[in-house]
Amino acid sequence: MSHTYEYARPAVSVDCVVFKAGSVLLIERARDPYAGAWALPGGFLEVGEDPADGAARELAEETGLKGIRLSQIGAYGRPDRDPREHVVSVAFWGEAPRGARVKGDDDAREARWWPLAKLPPLAFDHTEILKDAEARRRSTAGAVD
Repeated sequence: MSHTYEYARPAVSVDCVVFKAGSVLLIERARDPYAGAWALPGGFLEVGEDPADGAARELAEETGLKGIRLSQIGAYGRPDRDPREHVVSVAFWGEAPRGARVKGDDDAREARWWPLAKLPPLAFDHTEILKDAEARRRSTAGAVD
């Protein structure tokens, strides 16, 4: 698929909020921007990739976690949310089984479950995305911890 555009366009990324037994999955970023900071797993969509497929791919690449049913939360596109360029992120959330194990890989230095009550500062606008995911989770029937 080839495109030529007269005007610049924003990039598109995906972010994943995955809950497990009172905790949330975070990655420690290995690269700038925010190298060393904690963030939600995610990354840029590939050309021709559906956002849901991209979210599942990024989650697996960065944490090894596969087979999680992801539901879309919304899109986050404030022009200054990413210092590299204007990036619009489509965010997803899901629940992992209690025994789910993760390992940092790709551009994630580390991946681990953080207790929701003791989160580190998050990169980008990930605190906002996490809050929206928690609200969506609470409003979904049967979402209990």
